[in-house]
Amino acid sequence: MCTDPSQPCASSPGAGAPLPGPERPGARRAGARSGARRLPAVRRLRRALAVGASAVVLLLGVAAPGATAAAGAAGPQEPERHSAGEGSAGQRSPGQKIADALRRSPVYVDPSLATAVDGEQQRKLVDQIRQTRLPIRVVLVPLVEGDSWGGKPEQLAEVVHDRMGGGPSILLTLGDYSDDIAAREWPSGAHQAVHAAAAVFFQDDMKGAGPARRLARAISIIKAGNGDEVYRKATAGLGSPTPGPDRAAGAGAGQGSPLIRVLSLVGGPLLLVAAAGLLLRRRARLRDLSTPFALPRSVFAAAREADEAGLRERAGEEVVRLGEEARGAQGDPTAVTRALDAYAAAGTVLDRARGTADLAGVFALIAEGRAALSPAPAPVTLPLCFFHPLHGPAVRRIPWRPLGRREQLRVAACEVCLRAVRSRRAPEVLTDRLEGRPVPYFEVPAEDSLWAATGYGSLLGGDGDSLAARVQRGDFTRTLK
Repeated sequence: MCTDPSQPCASSPGAGAPLPGPERPGARRAGARSGARRLPAVRRLRRALAVGASAVVLLLGVAAPGATAAAGAAGPQEPERHSAGEGSAGQRSPGQKIADALRRSPVYVDPSLATAVDGEQQRKLVDQIRQTRLPIRVVLVPLVEGDSWGGKPEQLAEVVHDRMGGGPSILLTLGDYSDDIAAREWPSGAHQAVHAAAAVFFQDDMKGAGPARRLARAISIIKAGNGDEVYRKATAGLGSPTPGPDRAAGAGAGQGSPLIRVLSLVGGPLLLVAAAGLLLRRRARLRDLSTPFALPRSVFAAAREADEAGLRERAGEEVVRLGEEARGAQGDPTAVTRALDAYAAAGTVLDRARGTADLAGVFALIAEGRAALSPAPAPVTLPLCFFHPLHGPAVRRIPWRPLGRREQLRVAACEVCLRAVRSRRAPEVLTDRLEGRPVPYFEVPAEDSLWAATGYGSLLGGDGDSLAARVQRGDFTRTLK
């Protein structure tokens, strides 16, 4: 195992110099931007409405000139960017102080918020987090424009995550609005934490609840792994509001104001168009989240935490589920046949599996079978992460060169491994055994390991080549020797 991240590791895939990929400028902060893109659509809707209203007011010339000039003179504040431990006179940065505190306790509360979440509530949150056995951290600090994080919860989460050294993590913070909490998660979607935190804001029984109760509810949803479903239920009626007494009273009060009438005439249509577009995108996203036959990321999160016996049990459950889905599927007979082939191959590998590497192959075959049943086009469907298939589905193919080799490969990587390779760090790698010692699975000779030969799907030859087909033709033979 590498002890110095600045030096190449003799047995680590990250030691081979990764070739430049199609990376956009500033891609080192891709985690923060991708997190912002994943911000729940209802939050984006509220933010868009606020921005649209401000724009209408400015266009009508009703904004206070002094305030506008002052805001322009102040300019945007730079978020914290200095390195860990760096600061004036050798002092630690705010992000580093929080990271250091989180190494002692999973809950950090700024002194200014101690009355909102007192010591007893903090202890209860700590106990709840430890019972989940998930990498959950709570960071409660005031968020204001111009602070070390630019007033943005995603920036705070990104900075703290970096200061803690990266890796799988779930960070809960205060949100963009009053009585709101937000979540950032690495790898993204593993426990559906973003929607778990967002759903709490819309739950009726959480109205008026303090931050401690809201955080406790979000942690419970994250542990259950069904944040997407809870969020859909909590926001199901937001697209069709019904008029009520408050709405009628507000309309009557504004009828005598020329400014309100002008804003309604000019700004109303603009805001309605923006709202309609965002709601359509929200519904499309919810359809994506409920795409049938997708293997939930929570399955992989549970698999990584299980021992070999637990992993074997989880794999068996998923094999049975794939068989049920394939036999009950309607549509292209060829796709159903491929799914059934993957189901049979997964059962074969499960029966003969000798260790974690083989059990990971079962999950790769299950993913292949569900991809065959998925309505998504084949080029869009990626296999599991090449470096560690129990990280879950890959998000992109990247160029990568194994240590000591000249050939370049294009492998499918999850978000965590993608960032590690691009920053020349060693990603977490699934190990296998070679001559009695643990090595990265892809260092086992390809003739002795189906997984080394195929990279769990990344290195297949194209149309007609599949993990299931290779198992059927007898390539999974090492356990028979």
